[in-house]
Amino acid sequence: MARIKIVHTTRYEYRNPVGLLRHRLMVRPDDSHDLRLHRASLDIDPAPSSIHWSHDPFNNSICLLEWPGSLLSRHLEIVSTLDLTHHPEGPPLPRYSLDPAATTFPFAYDAEEMPDLAPLIEPADGDPAGTVAAWAQRFILEGEGRTLGMLEAMTHAIKADFRYGARHEEGTQTAAETLALGSGTCRDFAVLMIEAVRSFGLAARFVTGYLYDDLSGETRGGGSTHAWCSVYLPGAGWIEYDPTNGLLAGSNLIRVGVTRIAGQASPITGSFVGGNGDFAGLAVDVAVTAQAIHGGEAAS
Repeated sequence: MARIKIVHTTRYEYRNPVGLLRHRLMVRPDDSHDLRLHRASLDIDPAPSSIHWSHDPFNNSICLLEWPGSLLSRHLEIVSTLDLTHHPEGPPLPRYSLDPAATTFPFAYDAEEMPDLAPLIEPADGDPAGTVAAWAQRFILEGEGRTLGMLEAMTHAIKADFRYGARHEEGTQTAAETLALGSGTCRDFAVLMIEAVRSFGLAARFVTGYLYDDLSGETRGGGSTHAWCSVYLPGAGWIEYDPTNGLLAGSNLIRVGVTRIAGQASPITGSFVGGNGDFAGLAVDVAVTAQAIHGGEAAS
């Protein structure tokens, strides 16, 4: 259990004054059995004339910002501050009670769940050459027929076998591209694992949020938003896996949003009215501090 403070700063610079159009934010987590949100605040410069909260199709909290058409600015700074307590299921290993039929792989989902899970089983990228499915097959053997063992082996292999490198440009590699390059970002590794388990007929989601250090100094993906995946297993529900760091069961991970594909999970999107050369740059900084809690507060 840990008390977490997150300060997520995003600053856009423009060469000339521009008009700011609607911006969409996905930066606020929801309270759950593993997360208690004590305080969430937004500081925005220039201040918007309208702030509206809603939920997207996945029930993520979405904030919409609007500015008057007469306002012109050479910058936009958005600072999201969160104060929360995290109650993860792990480490060291997930202790889940799967339905007996799901403990060994392969298994089939219940017919009543399939209409809801089907969109999350369908591969998003396609795999015409079969390279992703072929790569994924090795983990069935490595997991010795155990569903949790197979997913754990895949998570650890991505961390061990692929080179991690930060990339600030928009967009995500396909799973096949990551296999060919042997490298990627946290979002690329999440997509690789999602597409791999979907090739088995399992439902998987893209997860965006934040990572806090386990004090070993070996975690990768800090200093910015982080990405990982979750897999639906009967009896246990959605189990989180971070292939960038080999983390299981949501350990050290603060979930903010879940989506079907990576492109739906951008923390901040928006546009402006100006010339083609007016955009001057973007700077993102995420500061996460964690303090262990021994006893006292507990999940409700």
